[in-house]
Amino acid sequence: MNPTPDARTDPDSPILLVPYMWIGDFVRCHSVVTLLRQRFPRRPVDVLTTSLCAPLLDYMPGVRKGIVWDLPRKRLALAEHQLLAARIAAEGYGSALVMPRTWKSALAPYLAGIPERTGFAGEGRFVLLNDIRFGEKSLPRMIDKCGALALPKGVTPPAEWPWPKLDVPQAAAAEWRARRGLPNDGRPVVAFAPGAVGPSKRWPAEYFAELAQRLTADGLSVWVLGGPQEGALAAEIANAAGPAVHDLTSGDLRNAILALRLAGAVASNDSGLVHVAAAMGTPTVGIFGPTSPWHWAPLNPLAAIVETTTDVPCRPCHKPTCRVQHHRCMRDIPASQVLTAVQRSLGSVQARTAAP
Repeated sequence: MNPTPDARTDPDSPILLVPYMWIGDFVRCHSVVTLLRQRFPRRPVDVLTTSLCAPLLDYMPGVRKGIVWDLPRKRLALAEHQLLAARIAAEGYGSALVMPRTWKSALAPYLAGIPERTGFAGEGRFVLLNDIRFGEKSLPRMIDKCGALALPKGVTPPAEWPWPKLDVPQAAAAEWRARRGLPNDGRPVVAFAPGAVGPSKRWPAEYFAELAQRLTADGLSVWVLGGPQEGALAAEIANAAGPAVHDLTSGDLRNAILALRLAGAVASNDSGLVHVAAAMGTPTVGIFGPTSPWHWAPLNPLAAIVETTTDVPCRPCHKPTCRVQHHRCMRDIPASQVLTAVQRSLGSVQARTAAP
């Protein structure tokens, strides 16, 4: 494969961003897109994506297009990497920024002959990358690690990183609502995101059910979002609270994106959807147990961060499962505490709407 001219001599060469492929981290990497567009205003930015995350790119300002490619997670799959390399080589990229620190995440950009390949040393990637950065472990947050790769070597990072942003047209969301047959009867909508990667980050399903009961009793509608794996949670919540709860779990992330655009407020675990909601400006209540909000909450402001008010010495542990079995960091957050935060979020929306 013939590499394109060195990016330093071609100010118009496009840039390929290889982000993390978890939904929340994928949204977080939009800050990197903004940094690149500020630094290289003449260079288009494309993003490698999985089918799962691809709908997000339709709403990300500054992204020219996505390269959709689903690589196996647990094996090298050299033939698939070679096919991907041929695909991206045809785009003439001058630079690639590889956010993940794994060896195989840098393989296709190397095989494609992209002249400038930036990333942290990671798993001994001294051949695959030629703009190798060090000091990853000294950077405290994911955004600090990702943002550093968009800056020249040795540059002091900004005091504040640009916030991720998702621009979702109201008209597109309204059309989706009509197509899904969801009632537009004036009831405020509260969206729930009860899933998360790892059971320790999930507020108990019965607490979400109690919250739904109390919200629907006050005349609100509840939409439960997530993937197919959250279907059982949605059923439990709907069975507890009745027909004002709508199960919108789906294998298509676009459904959740458009639903979050229409919601008056969101109650979410520390999951991908808390980042999606925050990036589009929907008032979002984040429920945090084993994870530290400073490390893992969205860069965008949340309407509220809810944590237990009791002393739980083992938190934050940042573990996917509770090692001490009691799960108090989540079980000690009552539904009433989240309800108050949601009501305040809805009240702030109504106050802004009513303002002259």
